[in-house]
Order: sequence, then structure tokens, then C-alpha cells
Amino acid sequence: MINEYIVRLISETLQSYVTDSVGNNFLLLALSILVTILYIALLLLTAHFLRKLNKFIFSRIRGKKGRKSHFFFLEWAINVYIIVTAIIIPLAGDSMKKSILGSAAVITAVVGFAGQDVIKDVLAGLLISIYKPFEIGDRIELEDGTVGIVESITLRHVVIIRIDTLRVVIPNSKISDVSLINYSFGYVDRSILCKFPVSYDSDVEQVKKIIWETVKESPYSEPGKRDKDGKMVYPPVYFLELADSALIMSVTVYYKPSTPTEVIKDDINSRIFEALRKAGIEIPYAYTNVVVKDS
Repeated sequence: MINEYIVRLISETLQSYVTDSVGNNFLLLALSILVTILYIALLLLTAHFLRKLNKFIFSRIRGKKGRKSHFFFLEWAINVYIIVTAIIIPLAGDSMKKSILGSAAVITAVVGFAGQDVIKDVLAGLLISIYKPFEIGDRIELEDGTVGIVESITLRHVVIIRIDTLRVVIPNSKISDVSLINYSFGYVDRSILCKFPVSYDSDVEQVKKIIWETVKESPYSEPGKRDKDGKMVYPPVYFLELADSALIMSVTVYYKPSTPTEVIKDDINSRIFEALRKAGIEIPYAYTNVVVKDS
């Protein structure tokens, strides 16, 4: 190896310099040090170039395939591999390479070290990238109530953006051991049941039509039912209940996992409230009549 030759050259030069005060020894020593610096710089530049190339390739892949967790994990793993093979092993030489690849003592140390937090996080990250309990961009909720969007997955941790935009950094080994709710799992449309009270003198069929058309007009709602022909359609509105002072109408609203629940509720409630008001349909509310009698 070049580095072993450099080390041997410097060692022999130093010995010669100590035992013999020939002026050329100093020049040879300086030249050896310069070659060593250039060699290390070449290794660093090579590793830097390979990491930049790795980042460019994966950015192109994510542009075509999406922000998948296994792409992020694989990118980090390749970066580590580049550092080890392009810097550590070349500087260490053949003896270190042989000990890493063949020494039973090193293998035993690696197995023993697997119980440490770093290795546990890396192994957990590998399992997350393989089995994909969540992906980049998924909205998840942890056991402790933390809710947010998965921003990135590295070799050691997962970064979640909360609703208040704060980042929560969770080690891979921790998040793989807890139960979580993935609101985006499988990218199946989510749904909510919305109920609307109307007065007893309302035309039920008219109310159903208004609510159904208003839900359909919402930019956030999706057709979530299949008709007998297999076509996706918006679900019907149901007359659900005769309450004490109102007729209760209900409709199931479907929407994409990327849409926050509060956004779809606000939009649907606002639109239907305004549509019923414009149609002259009363939305009853509780009130108290106070009757004062002269004594």
C-alpha cells in the first residue's frame, strides 16, 4: 500500500537523519511529509466527490420515485461505506484491512458491540426501511401523543415535524419499539362523519341535495364509494335521527391522508352552514324563553 510505503519512508528517513547529519535527509523528510499530506488530501477529495455523487444520484431517484424511507437509509449507508473504504481502510493499510475482514477478535467485538445504542439504532433503521411502517411525508401519532409529519429518516434517528413546526428527533430503536398510528398508511382515503341539524319544517330531500352538492364542491373532499358499476361516487346523505328539536342529517366525507382533519372539517362545516342559510333552511339551536307574569 502507498501509505505503508510512506510511513516506512518517513521512518527510515528519521533514523537516517538521527544517525547521519547529511543535509539531503532533511529534504527527503520534507518530501515524504509532503507526499503524505497530498495522499491524505487525495483520499479526502475522493471521498467528498463520491459523497456528492451519491447525494446527486439519490436526489434524482427521489425526484422520480418519491421520498421513500429506504432511499434515505440507503444513502446514509453508502456514505458510511464511502468513508470506510475511501479513507479509513486506505490509511490503515493491509494489516488493518485483514484484521477487519478476518480477525475473529474483531468479529467478536462487533457482535458484542451490537448491543450498544448506535448499532441498535442502525439495525432498527434498517428494519424500518425494509418493512416501512411509515414513509417520508406520512402523518403519524406515537403512544405519548406526539403527532406530526415524518420529515427524514437517517441511520440513527427519525425526524418528525409537529403541528407547531417544532422538530422531534427520535432514535430508530425507540420508535421501532412503540405502537403508532399511521394516518397515511397505504395512502387510503380517510373519512369523517359529519352531522347537521335542521328544523322540523325543512324539506328533507332538499336538505339532502344541498348537503350532497356542497360536499362535492369542496376542493378537499373525494368520492369514497363505489356504485353498482364500480365507479367512484360521493356517498349519499342520510336522514339519521329525529332529535328533540331538530332533524339530524349525516354524511360521510372522504379526503386524502395529506389533508389535516381540522382543514376538511372547517371547509365542510363552513360551506354547508352558508348553503343552508342561503336556502332559508333553519339550523335550530337551544334557547330559553323566560315568561314573566304579573302577580
